[in-house]
Amino acid sequence: MRETSPSRVYQRSDRAHELTPAERAIYDTLDPSRIPQHVAIIMDGNGRWAGKRALKRFLGHQQGAESVQYVVETASRIDLPWLTLYAFSLENNLRRPKNEVSFLMKLLKAYLVSNVNRMNDNNIRMAYIGRTRELPCEVQETMQWAAEQTAKNTGTTLTLALNYGSRSEIVDSARTLVHSMLAEAAKRGISLEDLLAAEGVDDAIKTRIDEPQLNANLYTAHMPDPDLVIRTSGEQRISNFLLWQIAYAEIFVTERLWPDFRGLHLLEAIADYQQRERRFGGLGETSDEDLSDVLPTEAELARG
Repeated sequence: MRETSPSRVYQRSDRAHELTPAERAIYDTLDPSRIPQHVAIIMDGNGRWAGKRALKRFLGHQQGAESVQYVVETASRIDLPWLTLYAFSLENNLRRPKNEVSFLMKLLKAYLVSNVNRMNDNNIRMAYIGRTRELPCEVQETMQWAAEQTAKNTGTTLTLALNYGSRSEIVDSARTLVHSMLAEAAKRGISLEDLLAAEGVDDAIKTRIDEPQLNANLYTAHMPDPDLVIRTSGEQRISNFLLWQIAYAEIFVTERLWPDFRGLHLLEAIADYQQRERRFGGLGETSDEDLSDVLPTEAELARG
């Protein structure tokens, strides 16, 4: 788990006055020191939203794109440092009908082009994770353009997970480490087998492939791990999203479909998050349980 930056100053956002009255009412109840560093959202329910209204699926995706901007602007107004949205999965690319995938790519381009000015107005920086090189060239060009246009912004970093799958991300990280070992062997003018044998195979592998190094080669290596994962549409699953990074994240599931999700609901999720006690595998700060009466003494252990 990555550590939270010690340089962050906890204070009320100077843009809180831009929130709606309903948003401000919730925001004013929050503890500024416990605003999550990173919120990740699994945006789900566009198709169901359209189906409930007897509309075409593409209209659900269009409405979902509008929800993105509402939520992103609220995130920027409360000084949320990192917001990651699961926009398009690797499985979507492989398993959805080609015409739907094509529409989603056009919608992505249109979203980026039409919202860059609003991103700059809100001091939002664009970023991406996933196997983005497999996306259409014209989409990649627009993505790069939007990232360059917003690169100097210092507020919320909005990361879109595109053609993303967490298992694939972990595989890509492992492949990078293997390539690094091959490069090291080539630089020394020896085979990989000789490189490993020279240090002892087990020791050589342990020093080159471990959790910190796998972590350092993930797409998200430059980001803090998510504190809070939000899933819309009521589904109780993670869907191959940031599996490594959310090991200790809090999870908030809402029945609300993504096209109906707004900044207000982001704040409600953060309020719920602040009511939880994060333990990271240990005991909570409020735990005062005395185990002295139930643990065996040294003498009892010796007799056993």
